[in-house]
Amino acid sequence: MTRYVLVLMAALGVHAVHADDTVFDTHVHLRDGEVSLRAYEAEVAAAHIELAGFGAMWFGGPNQALQGDPAKVRANNDAHLALAAKHPRMLPIATVHPYDGQAALDELARVAARGVKVLKLHPHTQKFDAADPRVLALVRKAGELGLVVLFDNANILPGDSERLFNLALQAPKTKFIFAHIGGMNFRFWNMLALARTADKFFFDNIYFDISATLILAADSPIRDEFVWTLRNVGIDHVLLGSDYPQISLGKTLDALHRLGLSDEEQAKIRVDNARKLFGR
Repeated sequence: MTRYVLVLMAALGVHAVHADDTVFDTHVHLRDGEVSLRAYEAEVAAAHIELAGFGAMWFGGPNQALQGDPAKVRANNDAHLALAAKHPRMLPIATVHPYDGQAALDELARVAARGVKVLKLHPHTQKFDAADPRVLALVRKAGELGLVVLFDNANILPGDSERLFNLALQAPKTKFIFAHIGGMNFRFWNMLALARTADKFFFDNIYFDISATLILAADSPIRDEFVWTLRNVGIDHVLLGSDYPQISLGKTLDALHRLGLSDEEQAKIRVDNARKLFGR
């Protein structure tokens, strides 16, 4: 399918159908539990996308700082796990608030024992500083428990990427996914190509989901620079995410196809890298 046709279809609001579109969506918000889940699955089915699985979180949006209410966090994590038990394609993503100290560490251990593989943290909506020592203690514990830590990295906050990079350096045994690959500051992450050349400095524990930023880059003057960045951070470390309900998976997939990546690169981003990282 030519790029002209893809662009025309996108302009008309029509999503392209590809035979090889098996996808693992790493970034889905289920703000209304099962109601949101069924709406998401219906939208994916209507777009004729073969869904291998999806990483889903229960929180997101304004007014969800959650600090000081570990009982509410625990109850919501439990409800989310119960939902995942009924829907095998769902990878439940739990959360805690780093400033809750020992309560956060205890909840992290509890959900890990129940099979959770991913912890989501959002410095902007949860209102915490990624450079705070309590955050470092939490992500190190997550690594010890075998959890991947998914961080918002849209550069809404000043110094976002720089702080997250330093955090990953201080917790080399923890695997991180930085969502949105830095937003319009994605250029910062090209330095990983150099970090890998420094002996015993960087342990390659950073992955990226390219949700939202991908949409902006696909048909823009910076498309080639964005692709160059994906290759510099390593295609094996790039994951696809929609950021549903803000952005549909169909629109996200269409944008991925317009980047001009090889079929092998696209397959890794769509599903292969997630399967390896999450063991699914």
